[in-house]
Amino acid sequence: MLVVVGGTLGYHWIEGWSIGRSLYRTVLAITTVESPSPATRTGQVFTVVILFAGVAAALYTFTLLATLVVEGGLPRHIERRRRARMLDKLTDHFIICGYGRIGRIVAKQFARQSVAFVVVDRDPAQIDQARSDGALAIVADASSEDVLMRAGISRARGLIAAVGTDADNVYTVLSARVLRPDLFIVSRAATEDAGVKLKRAGADRVVSPYAIGGVQIAQTALRPAVVDFVELATSSDNLDLAMEQIAVGQGSGLVNQSLLDANLRQRFGVIVVGIQRHDKRMSFNPEPDTIIGGGDKLVVLGRPESLKRLETEAGRNG
Repeated sequence: MLVVVGGTLGYHWIEGWSIGRSLYRTVLAITTVESPSPATRTGQVFTVVILFAGVAAALYTFTLLATLVVEGGLPRHIERRRRARMLDKLTDHFIICGYGRIGRIVAKQFARQSVAFVVVDRDPAQIDQARSDGALAIVADASSEDVLMRAGISRARGLIAAVGTDADNVYTVLSARVLRPDLFIVSRAATEDAGVKLKRAGADRVVSPYAIGGVQIAQTALRPAVVDFVELATSSDNLDLAMEQIAVGQGSGLVNQSLLDANLRQRFGVIVVGIQRHDKRMSFNPEPDTIIGGGDKLVVLGRPESLKRLETEAGRNG
């Protein structure tokens, strides 16, 4: 703009041209478009100055814009927009609050089983790690209701509270329960006292990594074959055998049938290990005459493709 204004006034004073003609000649000079030379020697020298100044200004402007595009906020802005669109499209996903040791293991298991999830952590370094691992992540405080809304809690399947401290987990669980009274929430607890508080705050399940680790060590020492079988059945890497829970819809053809009449082993090649009733009561190794109810969850063992077929049948209206 300085070159344009200066050039226009310069030609007006030197050549005596009108402002309009001076502006026109300045623009021609800046853009290096060929045009008739000024009549006076002074005007010609001034044209040379305008040409150099115009080219320099153009190069400077181009360099500045390139710097803003490459090193400035444009790539980050585009990436933020992309993540926002992905968050808006997420449905039936899990919100993992915290990407420490526990959060990373949970995210890894979800990724192996193709379960949608989003990570929320206030530590930028943890979020960078999550994104480098291929996860959708938000740098924010997971206990904030606004943040949970951004993470799509209204469309979420469940929430994992695994932030740094038990107090933070309590606040996160409270915020999530207020927003979604029906949401399934699992929380990590470091102490037994914290586990009680987390359940009061609204957590459906509270897991203590230290307690589970101790039990696992003891069971491995006492019953290694049993532990090996359970790990084989529940591992996401196993392609031959899997243990899964299958929800029975209210309109499914399996409702009000006994296990014997449903003939699940012959029809689908699965073994029913247990049944969790709609009131959360668990029946292990059910008898053949046990009736399947709507809303029950069948704990079954079988091949992944057999479990998929049973899941389809259980969710299909009769």
